[in-house]
Amino acid sequence: MAPERTRDIELRLLIEAIYLKYNYDFRDYSGASLKRRVRHALVQLECQSISALQEKILYDAGAFMQLLQYLTIPVSEMFRDPDYFLALRQQVMPVLHTYPSLRIWIAGCSTGEEVYSMAILLKEEGLLERSIIYATDINPVSLERAERGIFAQDNMRAYTENYQAAGGRQALSDYYTAAYDGVIFDKSLRANVTFADHSLATDTVFAETHLVSCRNVLIYFNKPLQDRAFGLFHESLCHRGFLGLGGKESIDFSSYARSFETLCRPERIFRKL
Repeated sequence: MAPERTRDIELRLLIEAIYLKYNYDFRDYSGASLKRRVRHALVQLECQSISALQEKILYDAGAFMQLLQYLTIPVSEMFRDPDYFLALRQQVMPVLHTYPSLRIWIAGCSTGEEVYSMAILLKEEGLLERSIIYATDINPVSLERAERGIFAQDNMRAYTENYQAAGGRQALSDYYTAAYDGVIFDKSLRANVTFADHSLATDTVFAETHLVSCRNVLIYFNKPLQDRAFGLFHESLCHRGFLGLGGKESIDFSSYARSFETLCRPERIFRKL
């Protein structure tokens, strides 16, 4: 059997072992993406083969948590794709103003950059105090970092430029305190945030929401899992609720294409029909 074919079998067995042992379901994630991530993990965890990695994580929960950091790859930035947040500010927030209370779901929140971006946007639009933000992810390490609200000071210049391009009305530095090599964002921004473990692959809907923002997550899913996620978003959203996706993601070719209308095509904002 060709080595590549053998590695494919090893990868399938690893993903199945993870599901059976830890109940993390990567079985419908993009194969190409998983291969890249596992190859990187092999080097970092000093394993000669995927089979060796499987044995290691089956008998060492700590090793699995290390592997999880490579499988989920928490990569984000504040006000990423500023045009998206500007479109939310201009096209979505005026509608959200008409509701007495709001529930917003940030799915795949990673280490929290988008959570604080959304909270700042809501605050500047006078909506934060009447909003509940559900920030979910499958990675408990990322969720813990998100809840702390501490980010590297080296990133603040780029984040500030994003914030300004997104229509920010103050200085981003008004929202955080710098200390040593990091900054901590004001705790009032997360006062109405609920951080929770939630998997788009295995879990169900937990609340009715007015806006779902799930950006740069679905690109790592295969089509059946993308459809499952869209089904969760559709079920969660109230009538005429809003869905925001990443720049390379679209609902157009999913099973739910006719359940949404396009509000802002370039910024990937859709509205439930």
